[in-house]
Amino acid sequence: FLLGTNYQRMYGIEIYNSKNRHIEELLNEFRKGQFSTTITNKQKLSLLKILRKNRPAFAIGEEPLGKIKGHNIELYWDVERPYPPMLRRPPYPASLETRKEIERHINELLDMDVIRYPIPRIPHSLDKLAKAKYITKVDCMKGFHQNGAKPKSMKLLRIICHMGIYEYTRMPCGIKNAPTHFQRMMDTIFQEEILEGWMVVYIDDIIIYSETWEDHLQYIDRVLSKCTPINLKISLKKCNFGQQELLALGHKVSGLSLEIDQNKVAAVLQKPVPRSIREMQYFLGFASYYRNHIKNVAHITSSLYKLFSKDVVFEITKERRDAYERIKHELTNAPVLILPDFELPFKLYIDAACSQGLGAALHQRQIVNGEPREGVICYISRQLKDSEARYGATQTECLCLVWALEKLHYYLEGAVFEVYTDCTALKSLLNMKTTNRHMLRWQIAIQEYRGNMTII
Repeated sequence: FLLGTNYQRMYGIEIYNSKNRHIEELLNEFRKGQFSTTITNKQKLSLLKILRKNRPAFAIGEEPLGKIKGHNIELYWDVERPYPPMLRRPPYPASLETRKEIERHINELLDMDVIRYPIPRIPHSLDKLAKAKYITKVDCMKGFHQNGAKPKSMKLLRIICHMGIYEYTRMPCGIKNAPTHFQRMMDTIFQEEILEGWMVVYIDDIIIYSETWEDHLQYIDRVLSKCTPINLKISLKKCNFGQQELLALGHKVSGLSLEIDQNKVAAVLQKPVPRSIREMQYFLGFASYYRNHIKNVAHITSSLYKLFSKDVVFEITKERRDAYERIKHELTNAPVLILPDFELPFKLYIDAACSQGLGAALHQRQIVNGEPREGVICYISRQLKDSEARYGATQTECLCLVWALEKLHYYLEGAVFEVYTDCTALKSLLNMKTTNRHMLRWQIAIQEYRGNMTII
């Protein structure tokens, strides 16, 4: 039978010639991608059309690795550094209101050609996914290796093995400035998309999020359309399309919550108790990556960190073994964190102990499935310094409040929140007239925020 083109357009019918091997191969290969099971067939078809349109952006089968145009790396000896040391530190955290003003000012300076661009924080990056209903993760195939190296830099990228000496012609993994260079390059390529607020880039991982399917398709199309001209190749088998939740940056993330990826945890916890400083550093570094999920993690690990002190013999005592097992337990039973809603008030719980250190938890009450629910956004903690250990109980609690406000400045600046403490003298201490320089400085710091205090 015959169908007119008007009927084909009306009902979304597409007819392929069986002899057209390219189309058949393309459809088969795109099935290797991981697609959400919650989207309809119509939504899946519309997504496949966009993927087919941007076919050159994907590295499928035995295709050669892409080489990104215009972003070759250049290495220098330590004689003259290309960037001053102060630019190597991460940016200061800023609240939602402050970020908008910073972005406006930075864009003005960029337009005037006054400044130019010089690794985002993972928790702040994932916070942006709040309220997202569709999430897509796109992975750059062997990301670093898609950066070419300039001829003068190749002599610094030599490796040796039993087969001889070789030089990298592309950026290898392992050099100190590789992540920074790749992050800067990706931020430059996708600067417009990042500023529009629907895309997160962390080195070679691209996360696209939206509240509607139509916007999601448009965003995916825009990202892939930028990859093709610069020869940036995407690994299809590592892509996740249109998911409600997915694994990204070591977490299981959705538009509502943030959870530890237990597959990552299981691999580390199967290892025996650390038998050297290097093994202990690896374990504590892993635990520190998930410190926002663990209450009072600094207190628990204090005895383990003492192993790194000078003239301390490496010995796993009962106290240290208990701390090690406690961290393992906390990692496997960590709570699911909620993503912040900056339009709702926060709750800040603080607790300080002269013998243990400082601790705080940021909570928020949100409406989930029509019912109010209070959840944890993050935990923070640290040890007391030697000078701080001599403070009284009330002073230590005041120090804890000031430190928590500074640490959680990203969330609390300009926001409405309640402070909860069990120190009855703290409120009067903050309102009293004093000549003590510590108290004066703390009182001024606290006045910048819009928080109210509740004694529990």
